[in-house]
Amino acid sequence: MIQKNAVVLYKNQCAVVTDIDGDKYVIQYCSAPATPTGKKAQYASLKVRERDITLLHKGPSAQLDALLSFDDASLPQQIAEVYELLRSDESTASASITLGDIAELMRGSFKTEECFALYKALSSCMEFSPDDAALKSGGIAFVPRSEDEIASLRQKADEKEHAGEIRDAFIRRLRQRALELPGDAKFMVEVEAVALGRTDKSKVMADAGIAQTPEKAHKLLLDTGIWTILRNPYPTRYGLTMVSASEGLQSPPEEERLRVEGTAYANDNAWSADPDDAVAWDGTYLWVHIADPASTVMPDSSIDKTARERGTTLYLPEGTSRMLAETSLADYALGLNEISRALSFRIQFDEKGAVADCSVFKTTVDVKRLTYEKATELKDTPELRPLFDIAKRNFERRAKAGAKTINLPEVHITVDQETKRVNIEPEVHYEASDMVCEMMLLAGEGAARFAFRNHIPFPYVSQEPPEIPAGIPDGLAGEFRMLRCMHKRSVGIVPAPHAAIGVAMYSQVTSPLRRYSDLVAHEQLRAFIAGGPLIDKDAMLERISEGDAASVAAKKASRYSETHWKLVYLLQHPDWTGEAVCVDRRDRQIQLYIPSLDMQTYIIPKKMPELNETMTVKASDIDIPTQNVVFIQS
Repeated sequence: MIQKNAVVLYKNQCAVVTDIDGDKYVIQYCSAPATPTGKKAQYASLKVRERDITLLHKGPSAQLDALLSFDDASLPQQIAEVYELLRSDESTASASITLGDIAELMRGSFKTEECFALYKALSSCMEFSPDDAALKSGGIAFVPRSEDEIASLRQKADEKEHAGEIRDAFIRRLRQRALELPGDAKFMVEVEAVALGRTDKSKVMADAGIAQTPEKAHKLLLDTGIWTILRNPYPTRYGLTMVSASEGLQSPPEEERLRVEGTAYANDNAWSADPDDAVAWDGTYLWVHIADPASTVMPDSSIDKTARERGTTLYLPEGTSRMLAETSLADYALGLNEISRALSFRIQFDEKGAVADCSVFKTTVDVKRLTYEKATELKDTPELRPLFDIAKRNFERRAKAGAKTINLPEVHITVDQETKRVNIEPEVHYEASDMVCEMMLLAGEGAARFAFRNHIPFPYVSQEPPEIPAGIPDGLAGEFRMLRCMHKRSVGIVPAPHAAIGVAMYSQVTSPLRRYSDLVAHEQLRAFIAGGPLIDKDAMLERISEGDAASVAAKKASRYSETHWKLVYLLQHPDWTGEAVCVDRRDRQIQLYIPSLDMQTYIIPKKMPELNETMTVKASDIDIPTQNVVFIQS
């Protein structure tokens, strides 16, 4: 127990215990120090608990002003000598030592009037650091610092003292693009923030006379060696993360489900890891089975809000950032377990092949996974032939209704996580891919009709008809001309025709694992099936808008990221040449499309080619920060 007249620390100030009142201590401390103008120090008294103070010296104390005024110029030298003594013995080199024991070594005794001055000297010196563990238990002790720690502190002190000179020297090196790394890296943090879109201000860039733009910051980081060309800034620049959602979904609930007999087929690319749809024909109905995460994701829950903020799963060449937690795939993706749980759309056709009726069920189903390649090989089997026939008939129906299909080559980009080598391969287009596309369009049309018929507030997708001029050319030139005629899609709560697809109403419902609007649609359908409360129209529109805005950001980040890695690929393959197709001509300039890279460029050719004529090009002047590349005829 602390005694009367003891010296204590109160909020790191020196205080004297003047009285004890039950379980409280009356202390006197300096509330305002003396000023150079002659104003005297002010003292105050205060009742405190024992846990509010720390014993510095048991006393008896001298006057408080004597404790505060004691000074001895030899303290720093004595501290240095004790430090050397302690460090010379392995047993004490890094051991905690009390304030009293240090005083004994320094001055031969621990005197009351000297205790606060010694405490201050030790607290501010470089040789010792306060022992936080001792302080928490009510004692005051110090630990000798290592030589490396002291060197670091001295360097920081020197940098602080000469901060202006150090910064000026750094700016000179920055202008010359000759940084001293890793030391100069700490000054470039704000430049990284500009490059990543976290701020639009950088005093470093301003002082160096460099425009404060993300592109200029990116170039500066490359020029100085802070970044390499492998750094992709675009996800962060668009406010996205490369880490998947972390909150896991609960296991699917035990609930009544319709058992759908037979086998459904989940067809996808060979590299797909999140199968979320499967299709089957039972002789009467087309079944489109969709993953059912909405069985546990409740509207406006924390998982729902996180998915809304993300908008979609972000697919990048270097990895995937999922809208729902990675662990959700094991329970909810289709075909990963012996029995899959689904939200299923049962579609009946009329005699013309149009959707006559659509019903929605919670189901269990047997799912077999196939790659597009394998499904195409099996297209004439009894199990798959009806699906391909339905797809063909639906495509023809949509075409008669004015649907416009644009077919452009696609590529698949990957980045080896160890070597960081970029690989670009053309995507092989399989007939099974077209079949699945038609099945998904039928599910979207059927879901929209189901929601409309049952007065369910729902996210409908529409698109105005394109204005197509006469004389559209054939080939890739025609595909690009058609692409320029297309309008943007719209998402709302009122059904309207989707001209590009060729249907009277449409909704997207086939990707709830990776697209927020689909997840909301499933939440709504499940609520209707269960007879529960529906999301009202205003809330539906607000949530769709938020998710769509996040999805747009993700699409931009994905597009810019793919271009980034394409340019890295060209830098890694300086001898690359490829075939380019003339898709447009304007005066002396032509637009080229390079299928093997899925890139476009404009050049002034040596000789004006015909539309769809090919030529060989090579890349030069590749600029990673601005994403500019000049292609020339080779």
